[in-house]
Amino acid sequence: MMFWRKDGEELHEDVDLGEILPNHDGSFQMSVDLDLSSVPAEDWRRYDCVFQLSGMKDDIITKLDKVEIRTNRVTHSLKYFYTGSSGVPNLPEFVAVGLVDDVEMFYYDSNIRRAEPKQDWMSRLTEDDPQYWQRETELLVGHQQLFKANIEILKQRFNQTEGVHVYQRMFGCNWYDETGVVNVYYQDGYDGENFISFDLKTESYIATKPQAVITKHKWDNDKARITQLKHYLTQECLEWGKKYVNYGRSSLMRTDLPSVSLLQKSPSSPVSCHATGFYPDRARMFWRKDGEQLHEDVDLGEILPNHDGSFQMSVDLDLSSVPAEDWRRYDCVFQLSGVEDHIVTKLDKAEIRTNWEPTTTTSNPSRATYSNVPLNGYGVKRRRKKLATLNVVIYIYFTQSVIQTKGPPHHQHGLNITCCRD
Repeated sequence: MMFWRKDGEELHEDVDLGEILPNHDGSFQMSVDLDLSSVPAEDWRRYDCVFQLSGMKDDIITKLDKVEIRTNRVTHSLKYFYTGSSGVPNLPEFVAVGLVDDVEMFYYDSNIRRAEPKQDWMSRLTEDDPQYWQRETELLVGHQQLFKANIEILKQRFNQTEGVHVYQRMFGCNWYDETGVVNVYYQDGYDGENFISFDLKTESYIATKPQAVITKHKWDNDKARITQLKHYLTQECLEWGKKYVNYGRSSLMRTDLPSVSLLQKSPSSPVSCHATGFYPDRARMFWRKDGEQLHEDVDLGEILPNHDGSFQMSVDLDLSSVPAEDWRRYDCVFQLSGVEDHIVTKLDKAEIRTNWEPTTTTSNPSRATYSNVPLNGYGVKRRRKKLATLNVVIYIYFTQSVIQTKGPPHHQHGLNITCCRD
């Protein structure tokens, strides 16, 4: 049998189990589909697929990992992150960011009080729409004031007075070039925890905090708002997303392979396999022994941005219990989404860059030696994977009486919704 799980529990909804079919060689095949249209991208890691074969003790478990999905289709995304805060020194009380294909395209905060393009190709919008940035700025100035007022209302709901408080919203859509929207999301969070979200399938809101129930009832009863939000998420978001992708296609669709190097701080330190300069950030990296991926004695760092818009990542391998003669059995593999060939770097002591002894370089690209990493420690800025303090990033509810935007649907983001006023 074969089935999908979420957090270890078998799923019975949003799944479609195919029948077992014969192969020409006498073996068999089967598949089970999972509908992820209402699942935020950050929750994919909670899912896995389980295959069980009669008579076999061990199951085959495959984690849901976007990098591992094989497809000939190109996926794109449009995301908005609005954040309001109070009690945070030296931080703007309101920040808005828009991203297309995970690349920041515009920015606004309450200090600069204007919307600014973050990519050269976004500046071209004014050629077709001269008032674009003025409309964005006017809208976001209004949001800024509403954020401040609504945070105070939520503080009352949560019986809070002083301290640091953050209200956020994240919403957007993902789509394939060929088929259109495949995933939409609309989530709100308060003080680092989920507050309320919109379920497109049921066309209703899900309150994740008791303090959000009053908001859920108000929004669920406003059928016009639900229709407006559904239209935005499933149609307008896609239309504007495609427009942005077309403006930035030459930049967004590029694929850059990294330089890969082996680094070590001291003879007793782990060996770090470090890749830098790759694009996009949909990549994975791991150590192997005799061709098999290792899951023990490894420490994977998260993907980090470089100043030039590319990315870097590294994975450490603890060799303290490995005899020197066995090092040749190990290699490091870098995989970039959309690129068929992987970069494989053999573990070779002569190729390791270190602070404690001279290193040997080679022009052999299969060694993937990196000669431009500044060595402080072993030279790589690392940040361990961890859950963000703030789950979701959001723009605040805003009242219908204040927002009177007459710009394109995108600039309204489909949402003139009263949130916190009872």
